[in-house]
Amino acid sequence: MGNSQEPQDFNTSVMPSSLTPVHVAKAADGLNLYDTASHQVSHFVPLRPGEVGIYVCGATVQSSPHIGHIRAAVAFDIVRRWFLKLGYKVTFVRNVTDIDDKILDKAAATGQRWWARAYYYEREFTEAYNTLGVLPPTVEPRATGHMSDMIDLIQRILDNGHGYVVTDADGKPTGNVYFDVASWPHYGELTHQKQTAEVDEAAAVADRMGPSVDATGDDKYNPVDPADASPDKHDPRDFALWKAPKDTDPEDARWSTPFGVGRPGWHIECSAMSHRYLGDGFDIHGGGLDLRFPHHENEMAQTRAAGYPSAARWMHSAWVTAKGEKMSKSLGTGLSVPSVLAENSAWVVRYALGSVQYRSMLEWSDKALVEAQAAYDRVSNFIERAGVALGGQPPREEVTGISADDLPTDFVAAMNDDVNVSGATAAIFTTIRSGNTLLSQLADRADSEAVQAEVRETLLAVRAMLDTLGLDPLAEPWVSAGAAGGASDGTTETPEHAALEALITEQLNARAEARKARDFAKADQIRDTLAEAGITIEDGLQGSTWSLK
Repeated sequence: MGNSQEPQDFNTSVMPSSLTPVHVAKAADGLNLYDTASHQVSHFVPLRPGEVGIYVCGATVQSSPHIGHIRAAVAFDIVRRWFLKLGYKVTFVRNVTDIDDKILDKAAATGQRWWARAYYYEREFTEAYNTLGVLPPTVEPRATGHMSDMIDLIQRILDNGHGYVVTDADGKPTGNVYFDVASWPHYGELTHQKQTAEVDEAAAVADRMGPSVDATGDDKYNPVDPADASPDKHDPRDFALWKAPKDTDPEDARWSTPFGVGRPGWHIECSAMSHRYLGDGFDIHGGGLDLRFPHHENEMAQTRAAGYPSAARWMHSAWVTAKGEKMSKSLGTGLSVPSVLAENSAWVVRYALGSVQYRSMLEWSDKALVEAQAAYDRVSNFIERAGVALGGQPPREEVTGISADDLPTDFVAAMNDDVNVSGATAAIFTTIRSGNTLLSQLADRADSEAVQAEVRETLLAVRAMLDTLGLDPLAEPWVSAGAAGGASDGTTETPEHAALEALITEQLNARAEARKARDFAKADQIRDTLAEAGITIEDGLQGSTWSLK
């Protein structure tokens, strides 16, 4: 039943980039990140020079993803991208919880096989991540693929005296195994059951809005696992490492172990998989704020009690809220990703989800989406105008090859300040304003070649900064999606619409040629003529589109 393999270093076993020399930017010296355990922003120093290991808790694939799930994914995607831009080699692990009570119960209620339901919704999550430009993880392990790792870890905890097996009247193991909290004096250090440091305002907000070890009564965001409510526990704080199956659990949702037949508790999978893929200690453990307690508190305790170091730093993304209340399915306010994308382009949705620092609560509203659309219009307008002025766009390889040391200093300072996306976005629009000023000077300046060089430098900086946030409109997935992942109304094209499309496309092509020849008077005349006919033209990076007024 044991697993004799040692954890693998995926940087050297599956990542092609492992063959590429690491060149960490000098800008990395200024990186400061918040740590939930210390309640402080501190200087980041990797455990291994030039490398960063990150584990982020992924989805429990019980049903369709909503924007609250994806906000966390986008937030840590931006963190990861900044490490990559700084020149680090990043191993990014994001798990899939493909077995738990909710999956089993919902599958049974709908007559599905539990594993089929889990896989169906796992694919929905993957599609949502891809659509919104979230980089695929280095490895994405499923809980069901790591039972032997979990069993080995539980055995280590038992051998070290920090857990106990519940037996029946005959002394036989029942399948229930609990972590003995009283045996672990460090329990509570992540969520500050033991008060050790000053609490800053961000932590105070988290304590007010998030689950806490000091909270009493029902927790509407993290309902109690029935196994954790068992009278067999020695201490109310003890939590399940392994649990006996319910009578309703199917036979293929049970595993045999030295401590009885059952399935894993909620927390053990992440300890097992983070150790499997990141080894003894890693740099960052991330997840949503609602996982701080009990999930991450318990995870930290059991990992260390097994004899392994825990994450060096814990980072938590705040919630998406609607009118101040956490958005979640349990509260009936969840917005599915497909429904949001039906009304808005994917670029706009990603911008809105990543528009504030990961630790800030994000209020979701129509206003946020309108502001994101306005941001796209400003970005695409500048990039298109600059491309026309230069006779083409810089290649993607040049954009991605720009080091953090060559980005505008105010952008770098903001990203190094605990990934302050709001400040970074402000730096992008400051640079765009400068670029627009340069573009307006092109026709009036005798040294137009020098100005063109400045425009190109500015364009490269804007696109490189956007790319760091996953928002370069000329990168995937935005290019393939067209119009930065534009929403579609799903209607079938009629013959009349096809004829109108052909006529207007001819006019748009003529306008594009006029703009290319810098005959802006003719281009404006075509636009105005179409406008008089009730047709609105919108210019984008993939060309111009039209709609009826």
